[in-house]
This record gives sequence, structure tokens and C-alpha cells, in this order.
Amino acid sequence: MVDTPRRRRTVPSGPSAPTPELDVPGPLAEPCKFGVYTGIELELQSPDAISPAAGLGLEPPRFCGQCGRRMVVQVRPDGWSARCSRHGSVDSTEMYHR
Repeated sequence: MVDTPRRRRTVPSGPSAPTPELDVPGPLAEPCKFGVYTGIELELQSPDAISPAAGLGLEPPRFCGQCGRRMVVQVRPDGWSARCSRHGSVDSTEMYHR
């Protein structure tokens, strides 16, 4: 077994130290760079690439709008939740008002 060095995350000290988590946009934050149903860059995505069900809002987003990575999506009877490994989580209750 090869011993690989691990990177340690350093936390800056002091009251004026910025927190990097606040600068990272959410997976569906505007402006999106990638299509949330296709994972293709928005400039390259054709209008017919999105399925009719997704266009009507019946499908949860499958790709992160910031990086285009595939998200982990959990579909529940009352909605859905999606998590990007780089940009965090979003829930359908945060997106739509019932």
C-alpha cells in the first residue's frame, strides 16, 4: 500500500478572514453555465435537447448548472433534492412555492 500525503485544509484565523464556502454558488444559482437537464454548455445546447417533461418542470435537474457534473438526485413523493459534489445541495422546496 502506497502512503500518499493528504492535503490539509487550513482555516484562516481572525475576524476578517473570508470563508470560502460563501463564495461558491449553488448548483442552480443564476447565471448557469451548463444546462441542468443535459450537462451541455448553454451556448452549445440546442432548444430541442431538453425533453418535454423537463420543459414542463416534471423532471428534477440532473446536472449542476455551474460545473456540468452529474448530481446525486433523490426523488421523493413530495419533491426532490439534488447534491453536487462541488457546489452543494438544493431542494425542490427551496425552488418552488407551494
